[in-house]
Amino acid sequence: MLINKIKIALQYIMPKHAISRLVGKFAAAKAGWLTTKAIKMFIKAYDINMSEAKLKHAEDFSSFNDFFTRELADGARTIDNNPQTLCYPVDGAISQQGDIVDGQLIQAKGFNYSLNSLLGGDEATAAPFQGGKFSCIYLAPKDYHRIHMPMAATLREMIYVPGELFSVNPLTANNVPDLFARNERVVTIFDTEFGKFAMVLVGATIVASIETTWAGTITPPAGKDIFRWSYPATGVDAITFNKGDEMGRFKLGSTVVATFEPDMIEFAANAGPETVTRLGEFFADVTDSSQATEVIEQ
Repeated sequence: MLINKIKIALQYIMPKHAISRLVGKFAAAKAGWLTTKAIKMFIKAYDINMSEAKLKHAEDFSSFNDFFTRELADGARTIDNNPQTLCYPVDGAISQQGDIVDGQLIQAKGFNYSLNSLLGGDEATAAPFQGGKFSCIYLAPKDYHRIHMPMAATLREMIYVPGELFSVNPLTANNVPDLFARNERVVTIFDTEFGKFAMVLVGATIVASIETTWAGTITPPAGKDIFRWSYPATGVDAITFNKGDEMGRFKLGSTVVATFEPDMIEFAANAGPETVTRLGEFFADVTDSSQATEVIEQ
């Protein structure tokens, strides 16, 4: 359709970073009645279920960011406690998931993108996930925007990768090549008793901030260089998580891409594009924990 072509074309020419940072300033502002009005309009426009939130009313939030990253009420989500399974890390919907073939992930029909590029361009970082599996989950504006751990893990590396800020909605994913490997993103690499996995937090148009629980705000400010942080595997400085722990958040919506080592997990057979995800529900089975543990020890 012509209108969709216009929407895509505009994304190539508009100053996406400048617009996103401007929106971010308003989202962070404590603007009293104006903030409350904006929140009420957003709730109505996207039919947000505030009964699931810890704070129920627009007036309860001092800034739009506070509202957008709102906590869930106690008991709103149940974390699957089976240690041999993974749980969904976010509320959203699966865009694509499956096998990583020849170093490529599926973005949409007719579009693949590079694992190496997604994870920051370093072959050593991408190597453990070659031939493994991936899942891409899109968070719509109405969704809960905190990101949680799909399994118990220890943080080993964080990578900030500069890039564009295209929208990541389905229309853009179907029309902009290499979308998730060209947008600004934060890559996090974890060790588990079953193998390595990565969680990539992808920025998008008007995403005012990407944060992690251990480092706070990673972006903005945006930069032109890739930055890497390493973390110890053991000891008092090790950063560890239980399954279901919060690990980060988006201030305005975006996408999470998770990648896993070969033979580490098996996704639910009935899950695929457009499957709705809910934090804590069954995501995947661990395939062979004894074999995976032996690989780590070697």
